[in-house]
Amino acid sequence: MRVNAWAHVTNSVTQRSRNPVITAREIQSARMSQWHQLHQLDTQLLEKVDQLYDDTFPMEVRQFLAHWLEHQDWDLASNNDSLATLLFHNLLKQIDDQYSRFFLEKNFLLQHNLKRIKQNLQVQYLDNPLHMASVIANCLKEERRILTTVNTPEQGLEEKLLQNSMISERQRGLEHRMTAIKANTQLVEQDVKYLEDLQDEFDFRYKTLQTQEHSDRNSVHVKEEVFRLQGMLNQLDHKRKEVLHKITELLNQMDFLMNRQLFEELTEWKRRQQIACIGGPHNTCLDQLQNWFTLFAESLFQVRRQLKKLEELLQKVTYEGDPMPLQRPHLEERVNILIYSFIKSSFLVERQPCMPTHPQRPMVLKTGVQFTVKLRFLVKLPELNYQLKVKATIDKESSSARGYRKFNILGTNSKVMNMEESVNGSLSVEFRHLQLKEQKSSAGTKGNEGPLIVTEELHSINFETQFCHQDLVIDLETSSLPVVVISNVSQLPSGWASVIWYNMLMNDLKNLALFTSPPTATWSQLSEVLSWQFSSYVGRGLSSDQLNMLAEKLLGQQLSYNDCHVSWNKFCKENLPNRFSFWLWLDGILELIKKHLLALWIDGYIVGFVSKENERALLKDKPSGTFLLRFSESSRDGAITFTWVDRSENGEMKFHSVEPYSKSQLLAVPLPDIIRDYKVMVAENIPENPLQFLYPDIPKDKAFGKHYNNKPKEVSEPTETEKKGYISSRFIPFSEFPNASTAPVSSSDLLPMSPGVYAELKQQLSPAEIETAVCFEAMI
Repeated sequence: MRVNAWAHVTNSVTQRSRNPVITAREIQSARMSQWHQLHQLDTQLLEKVDQLYDDTFPMEVRQFLAHWLEHQDWDLASNNDSLATLLFHNLLKQIDDQYSRFFLEKNFLLQHNLKRIKQNLQVQYLDNPLHMASVIANCLKEERRILTTVNTPEQGLEEKLLQNSMISERQRGLEHRMTAIKANTQLVEQDVKYLEDLQDEFDFRYKTLQTQEHSDRNSVHVKEEVFRLQGMLNQLDHKRKEVLHKITELLNQMDFLMNRQLFEELTEWKRRQQIACIGGPHNTCLDQLQNWFTLFAESLFQVRRQLKKLEELLQKVTYEGDPMPLQRPHLEERVNILIYSFIKSSFLVERQPCMPTHPQRPMVLKTGVQFTVKLRFLVKLPELNYQLKVKATIDKESSSARGYRKFNILGTNSKVMNMEESVNGSLSVEFRHLQLKEQKSSAGTKGNEGPLIVTEELHSINFETQFCHQDLVIDLETSSLPVVVISNVSQLPSGWASVIWYNMLMNDLKNLALFTSPPTATWSQLSEVLSWQFSSYVGRGLSSDQLNMLAEKLLGQQLSYNDCHVSWNKFCKENLPNRFSFWLWLDGILELIKKHLLALWIDGYIVGFVSKENERALLKDKPSGTFLLRFSESSRDGAITFTWVDRSENGEMKFHSVEPYSKSQLLAVPLPDIIRDYKVMVAENIPENPLQFLYPDIPKDKAFGKHYNNKPKEVSEPTETEKKGYISSRFIPFSEFPNASTAPVSSSDLLPMSPGVYAELKQQLSPAEIETAVCFEAMI
């Protein structure tokens, strides 16, 4: 389980300063400091910040050294070994200074953390300070990009502050009511104890009087005692009415808190979980909710015990006009109803079903492949440890008339909830070895005979247990979010599209027939979710320009796309002109980035989604040799190309695009090396590299230098290859411009000068061109 670093650092800071009031001076400071601006953003954006930091660059260092870090040139240091080394040692010194401050404050925990962080940084970067500078530069760059997503910074910051203030106010209100209920429950407990003592005294005096009445009924002492007992009975009656009234009021408070606040918080958490499952940035930690639920349950059961105690008192003493026989049963029934509703809501799926082989695409399960799922019971009572036995099933509520495939759930499908397995001591259970097997149909065959295709069928993993506590027995059930069951990994992209569509649009978690009549999505909804796919899967979301290109591709040219509606068929089923759907094309690009372009994508060096018309508009005012990287629109499996601008001597502008590079080509040679070594055959068959500046104006080697492989080395001794009598060589991508046209011929893939490729070249190039290419490769 990943620890939320942002929450950890925020908690560390609030331990040192607990003033909740944000002053005008602090808002002004936030406008001036990048790190302080980030502190004011909402949870969604803070989650993006949280994803930037891990052990390679801990957030604690970013927090405590914020001012110093923001005043160093990390971009320059990432390409300057001397400066990177200097900054690395200065960073360690800054950490030592901060350690000394914590020593004076006697903050042992933060001392310990900083000491461990310093040791880890030394191990990672002592021999490679350039990498450290690159990591920090990228983090600061991503922070700035996140801040730019807040429109009109000054106004946006104040709006975010107000929004966060409202959320905090709501939570403070809940905490206040929870504290009041706990206090009132304790007061009722004391009143019941006082009532018991008062009744015991009355009972003792009454029984004593009964023994005395037989001896002397008319004595003054007996009459005084009768008078005193009458007063005690009046006091007892008053106290009983008071206790019953207080319990009634307490149950009113509990009913309000449970249905209007706790259940609303739980509903919001479930929605956040849906968003997080499809790549959204929301925090799904249950610890705070568990604390509230546990405290509330303790109060409920305490009130129930108090009502049981009143029943015992009633059995001992009652009288004419006693309010207890009439009111107590009603109150007990009411508290039981609250307990039943509350306990049933406390059993939930903490982590949705997911194959460990595809952790970023939960709820798509392949038959025969193990998947994991985690359950939690939010009422953490010690006496429940190892008492709740959970059984997993599938499609418990499905009807045979549905016509969908049916499955058996295999593996260890029954386990006991306990507090020892979880890191934070929650009452939970994790199924790690479940798998699905399709049942044969009545005809003896397997297959989908329902109204929907396989990847549109929705199924549900169900869980059952029984809660037994204080003579209450409650059957508990919960279900996973709808899952898609596939039989071949090639169905994974389409299955994931169904998961996205469902969780983007649905709050009803049991609508398994959604795709019989799927709702449409607005572009504003879909664009946000598409950006989540990139931020969660490949570490960087989509810009507004990139999203506009996708909108145009999906919906055609529009003045505004926000209110446009996208159908399920348009998104995932209808083919584009290139004979594949919009989503399959986008998924192929995601896989391409993940496997071959991740570092370049995170650095922001890939424009990616840009039409050919906009591509030329971006490059037309740039110097010759300026190029940009964009994804191919004609490849289902994902491909990338580059386009550069060239000006002839007479000022004529030309745009050249190379044939897109596929996954197989990038597997042979990484894209940075292709860009470094790319050549075109120009006049007199002289190979030249036309790529000089990455759009907008970054020198090619500055942008890609740190990503180059097989860097040329200056050596005085012959290489091992040369010692064996061979001429050193490497793959070179090149294109040849024919004299008859200004448009480039597509590249002939990556060209190793091997006999097979040489034979292929003989069919395409003249002898002089082949000799030039071979000689050029030998020279390098």
